[in-house]
Amino acid sequence: MNKQLQALINECSNMVFFGGAGVSTESGIPDFRSVDGLYHQRYPWPPEEILSHDFFISHPEEFYRFYRDKMLCLNAKPNAAHLALARLEAEGKCKAVITQNIDGLHTAAGSKHVLELHGSVLRNHCMRCGKFYEVSAIEQSEGVPRCSCGGIIKPEVVLYQESLDMKVLNEAVEAIEKADLLIVGGTSLAVYPAAGLIDYFHPGKLVVINKTPTSADKRADVVFTGPIGEILF
Repeated sequence: MNKQLQALINECSNMVFFGGAGVSTESGIPDFRSVDGLYHQRYPWPPEEILSHDFFISHPEEFYRFYRDKMLCLNAKPNAAHLALARLEAEGKCKAVITQNIDGLHTAAGSKHVLELHGSVLRNHCMRCGKFYEVSAIEQSEGVPRCSCGGIIKPEVVLYQESLDMKVLNEAVEAIEKADLLIVGGTSLAVYPAAGLIDYFHPGKLVVINKTPTSADKRADVVFTGPIGEILF
């Protein structure tokens, strides 16, 4: 781990990590806004439209074709950043991991207190009866996956035009308000309302780790530019 960052962690008593797609790119999962991200790939519709609630309702087959192809990265493994955060939690330093990612890799790495703002591909429910389905029900199906009752199985992910889970959002706000060290990593801070969460952090040290500049750089105590796994591990 970077020595300056390690010193800040040693001094804190309540560290919180807030991360985005850049945390998982080192596991081979593409982000959305980088040069190689999903927004720069060509489809009949832009990814942002495909991943919207309206599109899901009106074009479910096209939604699931894209979803299986680009959103399910089930062979991905936790990388150095995920493992470092799990270790810091086990040491009593990291009190919460707040993530915009839907891949479940923080939990797979061993982190216990993970707040998934945008849900998870690993959880799926029937829209009609509410029955729970593993991700395999989506992965192994063809066309629109359906429940035994005939209802459509929907991933428990927050699509564009949908609201965040208020319970998760409130827990994230509370965690950030209590933190004396907030590490923001692997996020462009461009997606709201998630990006606005750092406004709830006032006392303590703010650290930003990202490959490119963010809107929080000017208010941060320390900014690290580079791969998050190398800096955190």
